[in-house]
Amino acid sequence: MAVPTAATTQGWRSSVNRTPQSRGVSRRSALMLGSLLAALLVLLLLTHRLAATTGRPAAELGAGSAVWRRRLEEATGDAASGRSSRALADEAAPRRVSPRFAGRLGPLGEGTKKLPQALIIGVKKGGTRALLEFLRVHPDIRAVGAEPHFFDRNYDKGLEWYRDLMPKTLEGQITMEKTPSYFVTKEAPARIRAMSRDTKLIVVVRDPVTRAISDYTQTLSKKPDIPSFQSLTFKNRTTGLIDTSWSAIQIGIYAKHLDNWLQYFPVEQILFVSGERLISDPAGELGRVQDFLGLKRIITDKHFYFNQTKGFPCLKKAEGSSKPHCLGKTKGRAHPDIHPEVVRRLRDFYRPFNMKFYQMTGRFFVWED
Repeated sequence: MAVPTAATTQGWRSSVNRTPQSRGVSRRSALMLGSLLAALLVLLLLTHRLAATTGRPAAELGAGSAVWRRRLEEATGDAASGRSSRALADEAAPRRVSPRFAGRLGPLGEGTKKLPQALIIGVKKGGTRALLEFLRVHPDIRAVGAEPHFFDRNYDKGLEWYRDLMPKTLEGQITMEKTPSYFVTKEAPARIRAMSRDTKLIVVVRDPVTRAISDYTQTLSKKPDIPSFQSLTFKNRTTGLIDTSWSAIQIGIYAKHLDNWLQYFPVEQILFVSGERLISDPAGELGRVQDFLGLKRIITDKHFYFNQTKGFPCLKKAEGSSKPHCLGKTKGRAHPDIHPEVVRRLRDFYRPFNMKFYQMTGRFFVWED
């Protein structure tokens, strides 16, 4: 056995003296590694929870947003190295996803209920349901599915009742609802202004003749024994006098209803969406709506395909689903045949109102052909 020399003895002592420091380094390394693994585990769980909620692949979701960083920091605390888990998450997170995917976190308990900042106020059988379903694809829009009818039928229940119907939203998101009868309700403009004079209003309009026939078709499906479209259209068929008391006709006098709204809101605060273009160019009309709401143009051509059977566009992926989605079977019904003379007289009736509407809105819809 070799006899320890002074040099080796000094080396042992040096090694022994370094042991506590080396152990401290090892502990810090272990804590750093543990913190990083915990952060990545939380990120993975949240990503898959989010993917399950939205129907989007987990690979498309990242941790670059402030919401993710906040959640990770709350879950893991400070790293032993002195760097927060925010720094660790920043190192680990892909940066492909914009922070503006907010509302998908609603099911995780985030956000608060707010009164709507935007309303689809009309018109019936114009394409309001299609517009709402398309808009709900946008991550910064949260909307009520059913029509609340607050400003026409339920106003006496109060704003808190109304607010409670709304979905939870995060900062930067827009709360919306749609009730097409608001546009023709005389009291609605004043009531909405009393809630907020900054409310953005959207009106989906359609050729009033086609809209009236579609309205009648819907009623006919529920009440097969109602009189013919022709008999309901005229007060007197011989003179050609149109019965404007019939709601199917009255709704299409857009200029009259718009005049009521302009007493309370400037025309710049109202967006007029073409029901026809919502079918022929959904991405184009949705682009205008997103601009009007101050949102990034996320909904584009890639979200739509045209369904030949129904005769209108459908979503490739609906909100919260990975499957294609078309509007229900009640949409796209075949219209009954209407005598050409009845259609001609209706066009003559609506023409001056249409021209005034074009002037009021600054948009020419070409409904005269």
